[in-house]
Amino acid sequence: MEDKIYASPSARDLSSVSSTAARPLKIIQLQHPTAAASSSSSACSSSSSFMGKWRSKMKRMNLTEWIQLFLPCYRWISTYKWREYLQPDLMAGITVGVMLVPQSMSYAKLAGLHPIYGLYSGFVPIFVYAIFGSSRQLAIGPVALTSLLVSNVLGSIVDSSEKLYTELAILLALMVGVLECIMGLLRLGWLIRFISHSVISGFTTASAVVIALSQAKYFLGYEIERSSKIIPLVESIIQGADKFSWPPFLLGSFILAILLTMKHLGKTRKHFRFLRASGPLTAVILGTAIVKIYHPSSITLVGEIPQGLPKFSIPKEFGYVKSLIPTTILITGVAILESVGIAKALAAKNGYELDSNQELFGLGVANIVGSFFSVYPTTGSFSRSAVNHESGAKTGLSGIVMGIVMGCALQFLTPLFEYIPQCVLAAIVISAVIGLVDYDEATFLWRVDKRDFLLWTITCIFTLFLGIEIGVLVGVGVSLAFVIHESANPHIAILGRLPGTTVYRNIQQYPEAYTYNGIVIVRIDAPIYFANISYIKDRLREYEIEDDGSVRRGPEVKRVHFVIIEMAPTTYIDSSAVQALKDLHQEYKSRNIQIAISNPNRDVLVTLTRSGVVDLIGREWYFVRVHDAVQVCLQHVQRLNESSPRTQASLLENKSSIFQRLMKQRGGEGEISPSQLESGNNNNNSSSHLEPLLSKKS
Repeated sequence: MEDKIYASPSARDLSSVSSTAARPLKIIQLQHPTAAASSSSSACSSSSSFMGKWRSKMKRMNLTEWIQLFLPCYRWISTYKWREYLQPDLMAGITVGVMLVPQSMSYAKLAGLHPIYGLYSGFVPIFVYAIFGSSRQLAIGPVALTSLLVSNVLGSIVDSSEKLYTELAILLALMVGVLECIMGLLRLGWLIRFISHSVISGFTTASAVVIALSQAKYFLGYEIERSSKIIPLVESIIQGADKFSWPPFLLGSFILAILLTMKHLGKTRKHFRFLRASGPLTAVILGTAIVKIYHPSSITLVGEIPQGLPKFSIPKEFGYVKSLIPTTILITGVAILESVGIAKALAAKNGYELDSNQELFGLGVANIVGSFFSVYPTTGSFSRSAVNHESGAKTGLSGIVMGIVMGCALQFLTPLFEYIPQCVLAAIVISAVIGLVDYDEATFLWRVDKRDFLLWTITCIFTLFLGIEIGVLVGVGVSLAFVIHESANPHIAILGRLPGTTVYRNIQQYPEAYTYNGIVIVRIDAPIYFANISYIKDRLREYEIEDDGSVRRGPEVKRVHFVIIEMAPTTYIDSSAVQALKDLHQEYKSRNIQIAISNPNRDVLVTLTRSGVVDLIGREWYFVRVHDAVQVCLQHVQRLNESSPRTQASLLENKSSIFQRLMKQRGGEGEISPSQLESGNNNNNSSSHLEPLLSKKS
């Protein structure tokens, strides 16, 4: 049976080489860092710290870059193409502005606030974000998930009918803005990377269900309990069934059907794309017209809405800051994940770069300034941002147009909003959150990664039954537990040689790869540090006694004499791992086993040099390639096989490496050819500096 050939097409045809054919042995000597190099590396490391890089970047910045840093809007203002950009920006701004007016009132009701505060939240922050935000397509304002979080936390503190409720919502906007600005300035946006996509998907799916149920009271015609848990909501709906009213249910269901139909047509048919954005406005007009014509007494209306722009006022009730901190952190996390996520995606589609920390700072400033104009927490909206992009928005001017539309509504149209049915606003909320129920993501995770599906399920269930805060905490905790488990139990592979090459790969992935008697070759695919070093040591001990089931070559020996560790994937090693390596070396030494290290990166090698591990193991046992280490170890195994037990220890303690002698004596006689070592044949007539090659037939 012929061996498989893995050599590249440019390599010599190894299949034509017989067992006696050979090529010159080439061992690349590893360059060990000197003490001076180690200290300079330390100096470089300190100079390349965050502050060092930041100072260097600040020194290189010119006046234009300084202006862009503090006023990101200057980037698109200075390059604005009036003929090309003006029309699409105007159309996108008007489209999304018309969509925002009814949505902002709906989300304010969801948050337990008067609709006017939704209109305020869709007005002031837009102008501020247009100046300080870096995304050119992101549409900010009230969103369903943030509104639910506000309602959930404030409802447990005070009744929504009291003035204190509104004051706390405004204070919450200030706190969220401050935290976002701090995280943006300190460049801490990376912390949210620890929340996996599975957690976010499960959280938003459960939240969408809770939001939809919380709006059921406007459809059913009676009050239900305010809660972020599904069981109290369902119980409250069932208990009040005797108060059910048909008119709001029929009107709400009719409007919801129209909204879903228009959304579906807008997504699936290009020439009906305008229907997606005009759905909320159509719903409001239809609902108001029906109420005006039929005057049903059982349908509740929005009621009087103050006319005019918001007035400046300083947030109050700072005594509640401590109790609002957990919700502030949660809303900030949701803001980062929603806003920065979609902003980056839209930036990539439109061909410009976006700094997530600058984006976070822009959102923070928008919330801080907004809190002085009676705004509750705002963030970027998935649906409105998508519509803004699809409508052709090119720059932040579209956001300014949205703000102008909202300002016109506040100044001139609020008397018309008085007759909007509550069930119509509830239908707008439900149609918006239906898209958050991510069934496709669940089926995808089940198909691709069962562990991520488990994480999605856990987050979703806990959010539904125990509330939003607990659901997020459990989801994040489980995802971090998975990360810690993976880090503490890294992948370690036993390597074997691919036939016809000098390449060594995982024998589980390549069953045809063969190993050598007396030699174990392992690759550690992770940084080595205090959390995983015990696991690594245990696995190395197991490999010493376990039969890996691979085809074996080389001299017949009964036990392991050499352990070769491939460290190319190891990017970091800490002091605990260094001490463990020393202990492992002593343990192996007591059993006459030698460690060899292959291809450590510079940082790892510097750490090993400083700690004395290089000298402890022996500089001659560090190699550039696994193949070099294997050849040297094969020579030793052959000699150990022929030697008496008494001389084996002295051979292992000999610090002069075989490959150094081979380099000095390229044509010397009396050495063992590695090609003979594979078969165990000791023929001293062969040259010693031949690379091990397989015969054509196995």
